Amino acid sequence: MKGVLGQVNETQSTEKSDEVIIRILKENTNITVVGCSRTEGKPAHEIPKFLKSKGYRIIPVNPFADEILGEKTYPSLEEVEEKIDVVEIFRPSEEVYEIVEEALETDAKVIWMQLGIKNEKAKKLAEENGLKVIQDKCMKVEYKRLIGD
Repeated sequence: MKGVLGQVNETQSTEKSDEVIIRILKENTNITVVGCSRTEGKPAHEIPKFLKSKGYRIIPVNPFADEILGEKTYPSLEEVEEKIDVVEIFRPSEEVYEIVEEALETDAKVIWMQLGIKNEKAKKLAEENGLKVIQDKCMKVEYKRLIGD
């Protein structure tokens, strides 16, 4: 019986998590991509490209590029001059805390750490400051799974 209850709770938790992700994807349009790549084929290029094709405004952050995906690229998050809804992170997990600290100085509402990226300390900091946090999930995969092609 205990195992069954655990499964029910896990299912409810997944459904709640899915609802949060759907709201994030539907209610936010400006995605600042920290670590956006100009190299085709890399996830940090292809995922923002996909999101742009779905109507999202992509704001690349990369100190080594002037333009990515036809968009002005900023050298750092703190230099972004546009409205930020979501900070999507394509950087190593150990760099996330500093990125979240920078994000707190913006109007960002969501921190999204891509698949393979997790930082519990950064998650706690963001949540304590009222931001929603998704970690270790691919925004493209979640979009296709929950919204469709």
